[in-house]
Amino acid sequence: MNSKNSIITKLAFLSVSFMVTSAYAIQGSLPQLKAALGISQTQSEYLVTTPSFAVMIFVVLSPLLQQWFNISDKKIIMAGVTIVGLAGIVPLFADNYTTILISRLILGAGFGLYNSQAISMISVWYEGTTRAQMLGWRAAAEQIGQACTLAIAGLILSYAGWHASFAVYLLAFVVLFFFAIRVPDDSKAQDNSVTEDNLADELTDESEPIKKISPVVYLLVLFAFLLVVDYVGMENRFPGLAVAIKGSNYTGSSMFLSLMLIGATLGGLFYGSINKVLGFNTVYLGLGLMAISNFLFAFANGNFVMLVIGLLLIGFPLQLVSPLIFNLLPDLAPAKRQPLVTSMVLIGFNFGAFFSPTIAEWMNRLMGRPLSGMNLAAPFSIYGIMLIVIALIIFFATRRSKQTN
Repeated sequence: MNSKNSIITKLAFLSVSFMVTSAYAIQGSLPQLKAALGISQTQSEYLVTTPSFAVMIFVVLSPLLQQWFNISDKKIIMAGVTIVGLAGIVPLFADNYTTILISRLILGAGFGLYNSQAISMISVWYEGTTRAQMLGWRAAAEQIGQACTLAIAGLILSYAGWHASFAVYLLAFVVLFFFAIRVPDDSKAQDNSVTEDNLADELTDESEPIKKISPVVYLLVLFAFLLVVDYVGMENRFPGLAVAIKGSNYTGSSMFLSLMLIGATLGGLFYGSINKVLGFNTVYLGLGLMAISNFLFAFANGNFVMLVIGLLLIGFPLQLVSPLIFNLLPDLAPAKRQPLVTSMVLIGFNFGAFFSPTIAEWMNRLMGRPLSGMNLAAPFSIYGIMLIVIALIIFFATRRSKQTN
């Protein structure tokens, strides 16, 4: 059996997360797709967003399918990656919009089938500092995967056209082979015991062995939802704000959005080290930096440098807080429920991404600000205040828990 602590095996665990954000890889091909298929701008954008709908559905179905058919985490991950590879390359041979759209829907089903298991399997196989480090690296692998698949698909596009750009999904079969031969069979994942690191002691007063899902899990789902509403909202609003400052001919927003992914990658890479020093206090650092990012973004008021700093800062703290959420889960639910609670948190993240534009629009209306010009930054002052309030609630709740104990 391959040692779970070898660097090659750890990379194999992380490799499946490399592909999970590859739905965005074809963004650079959308103008060519639109022209070749004779479709509208909205229809072309659905080719990118449709997978997220299937992800939300199959993140829920995946743990149920595991229970019904007694499928191990490793096998369902392999099934999901296989679906990603097969569905991803369908547009290599298709010229029909409906066929391509259905293939993108199936692609999202593949992502949803294995996303939570890729996280929960790490939680079961690793513990303590190593688990925290692996969860941080997993978050970084998603960001690196998104950046790399975007770059590869864009490179293929420039030389061989939009059909060929979908060949980027052939990488899924490389990942599948690597994962299959290096990751040990996860019989341990079917056990009811998980080595706890007591990181969640500050959130719950449970001292008995974990037998049921803690109510804290539901709060973490809401927390995940709010974090991504903020993060995706900033991504969506930045290009409009940049044009408002630089003029209608400005086209450099993509470069800064790519740089933001680097910040998010660094957050994931350093999460393990920071968590080792700060423990649960990592959440306060992450929320504090996110609040600062929001205030810089909200109050840039025509200062492009300030706006960009706010944008670049948001990714790093998000990747401090989101791995911490997953790192808390093994202390809040029994091992056999880890895929379920992980799926719940992933649903929170996906719903946050999906509803972010609507919530930002509601914020503008609440503040009586139009959806244009520098007013696009209006919601982020509220988001910043919300993050501070959340940090204070966590602080006083954990302080009360300590006093009770």
